[in-house]
Amino acid sequence: MTSEADACDGGRMKWLPLAMVSILAVGLLTPASVAAAAPAYCKVKPTLRVRQVIWVDGSGSRQTTRLCAYVAPGRYVMQKGPYFGHVGRNGVAAAGAKREGDSKTPRGAYPMRGGFGVYGNPGLASAWLVTSWRSVWVDDSRSQLYNTHERLPANGRWTSAERMRQTPAYDYAQVIGYNEARTPGRGSAIFLHVDQGRGTAGCVSLPTSSLLAVLRWEKPGAWIWIT
Repeated sequence: MTSEADACDGGRMKWLPLAMVSILAVGLLTPASVAAAAPAYCKVKPTLRVRQVIWVDGSGSRQTTRLCAYVAPGRYVMQKGPYFGHVGRNGVAAAGAKREGDSKTPRGAYPMRGGFGVYGNPGLASAWLVTSWRSVWVDDSRSQLYNTHERLPANGRWTSAERMRQTPAYDYAQVIGYNEARTPGRGSAIFLHVDQGRGTAGCVSLPTSSLLAVLRWEKPGAWIWIT
């Protein structure tokens, strides 16, 4: 079946090569300019040496995400994107300044960890947890389980935790490996998750279609670079 859009595109293809030949003949277009456009490069942290980087560039509570692949030391080319979503409602924290409850997304480079969600794995090549009502992420700085995934009941082990079975925000999500030393007060439960059309409590969010594109592009060992 051919849609109206397909038919229009097909019509263009019939005359476009001839038009290009005509333009080339009068010297207005060179063969080099007909070739594929030069690759777009990502402004990724120079010291990173991983194969894939999710570059999140914040502006206020909004952000632009580009998926970048390593090509040479300090050089990454954009493979997918840009995608548009949100960071913390109070923006991106200065380097090292992220604090629990400040509604800011931590600046810096962090490894991407396993995924989780209300639904099954959509194609992430890493571990995936289908959440239940018992699944939580501890955000109590005084708990020895701070910034870890645990299961209810708390039984006195923590006084505050983020519920991980939430729809639509956590229909699909991935853990960003921030504060893995679990330093009290430095922030917890930093995820890449489904966008809600507004700033987050400190996570990075993308619309579902964009988020799934990211998850399916990733391979184990990918990092995120938040600026």
